[in-house]
Amino acid sequence: MALPINITDLLNKQKIESNRIEFKKGWNPESIYHSICAFANDFDDLGGGYILVGVDTDEATGMAIRPVEGVQLEKLDGILKDMVGYNNKFAPYYLPRTSVEEVDGKQVLVIWCPAGINRPYSIPENVTAKRTKEYFYIRSGTSSIIAKGDVLDELRDLAVRVPFDERGNPDIKPEDISIVLLRDYLAKVGSKLEAELYKKPLPEIMEQMDLFVGPSERRMLRNVAAMMFSEHPEKFFPYMQVDIVIFPQGRINGPDNFSETTIYGSVPQLVNGALNHLKSTVIREHVIKQRGVAESLRFFNYPIEALEEAIVNSLYHRDYRQHEPVEISVEPDGIYILSFPGPDRSISAAAIEAGEMLHSRRYRNRRLGDFLKELDLTEGRSTGIPTIQSELKKNGSPRATIETNDERTFINVFIPVHSGCGDTVIFNDPKDDPKDDPKNLSERQKLIMQIISEDRTITRQQLAQRTNISDSTIKREIAQLKELGYIERIGGKTFGHWEIKDN
Repeated sequence: MALPINITDLLNKQKIESNRIEFKKGWNPESIYHSICAFANDFDDLGGGYILVGVDTDEATGMAIRPVEGVQLEKLDGILKDMVGYNNKFAPYYLPRTSVEEVDGKQVLVIWCPAGINRPYSIPENVTAKRTKEYFYIRSGTSSIIAKGDVLDELRDLAVRVPFDERGNPDIKPEDISIVLLRDYLAKVGSKLEAELYKKPLPEIMEQMDLFVGPSERRMLRNVAAMMFSEHPEKFFPYMQVDIVIFPQGRINGPDNFSETTIYGSVPQLVNGALNHLKSTVIREHVIKQRGVAESLRFFNYPIEALEEAIVNSLYHRDYRQHEPVEISVEPDGIYILSFPGPDRSISAAAIEAGEMLHSRRYRNRRLGDFLKELDLTEGRSTGIPTIQSELKKNGSPRATIETNDERTFINVFIPVHSGCGDTVIFNDPKDDPKDDPKNLSERQKLIMQIISEDRTITRQQLAQRTNISDSTIKREIAQLKELGYIERIGGKTFGHWEIKDN
C-alpha cells in the first residue's frame, strides 16, 4: 500500500517528530515489534509512528545515512509473510500498515504504526520464539521500553480515552468525503496515493489512510475524515465554523457598528478562509519614511504568521462536541480569537498568564494534528504560543495575552495591534494606502504630538495621566516619535522641554 505521507519527509525527519520515526539497518523482528507495540500504545498521544527498515543511522546526528542500505528484494516477501504471524501475537490484535518504497535505487520497507483504538497492546518479548513473556511497550524519547508501575497503570487507563477525532462516526458516509479536498491534501504532502485516487475506489484509498475503524461487518469513518475532507462537516459537528466580527469603533464604544462574516468548510478551508478574509479587509503593511535615513520602517498592523498560528491552534484544540464556533473579533486595540474549551487543567494559571509554552501531554484531536503538521499548518508539541510571540516580536508588535477562567471553559488569545497603527480599525482599501506617507502617525501618536505642542514641558508620566494611556505605552510611542525625527527632548525630566521638529 502507498503511504499517506512522502517518503522523503520521513527520511529527513520533516513534518513528523523525530521520536516518531525509527530507522533500522536490517530486519530484526524482536526489536522492531517492541517499537510497533510502543507506537500502537501511543502513550504520549503523538499519533503513532513509522519504522523504516533498510536505513542506517548516523549516531552523531540521528539522521538517515544516504544512500540507504535497503532490503534485498528476494527477502521482502518472506518478511511480509512473517509479519502476518507476528501480528497475531498482539493482545489485542493489531495490524500495522506496510509499504515498500524505492530509495536511492534500493527497497526500503516502511512500517506505519497508527495509534491503536484498542490500546493497551502487549507483545511477546521475542516474537520469533514459541513461548516468551508478554510486555506492554511505550516510547521514551527515541527508544521503546517496557511500561511498569504507575506508567503501566496510566497506559491501561488510556483504554477509555480515545481522542474524539479518531472515534468512528456511523453518520459519516464515503459520499460525504470530497475527492477534490482529498486529492488536494495528498498532492500537497507528496503522497503516492494521489496517483491511485482515480484508479481505486474511494473507500479503499481511505482504508489505506487509516480513516476507517471498527470490525469488517461495521466499518465506520473516523470523525477526522469529515473534519479534513468534507465540504460540509457542520452536518456532523454543529457550529464547525469561524465567525469573524469587525468592530471599527470597538465592541464597547460602537456595539451596533459591526460587520460579520461566517466561514464554513473543512479545517484547512476554515484556516485559509479566515486568513484570506482578514488579509483582504484588515491586515495592512505600513511603510514610514525616516528622517535622514534612506531605509523606511516596514511593519504590519498584524503579522499574518501569528494570526495563522492562533487560528490553526483554535481549530486544532477545540472540542467539536461543543456547539460553539471559533469567534474572531477585530477591535481597535487588537484581534481576539475565542474558542472552546480552554487549556487543559494540568496547565498552571501562572503559565497561562505568562503567555509562554502551554504544555499538555494529552490532545483532544491528535490525528487532526498529524494532518495539519503534514500541511505545515502547525508544528504541534505545544509550540503554538511561542510561535505567536516570536512572530509578533519580529514585527515589532506587543506580546499576545491569553485569557481563560478557573473552569477552563474557554480560551481567548489576544493579538495586539502594532503600536504605530492607530486606535481605529482601518479597512484595507487600496486608495487609502499609507505607503510612503511620512505623516502616517497613529491616532495615539497624533494626540501625544498635540499635547506636547500645547505644553512642551510636560513629562512622560503627566502624558500618561492626561491621556489615560499606560506609562509603558507612552514610553514606546515617544521612542518611536523620537526615532522618526518628530520630537526631541532637551534637558532632563524636571527642567527639560520638548522640541518639535519640522517634518
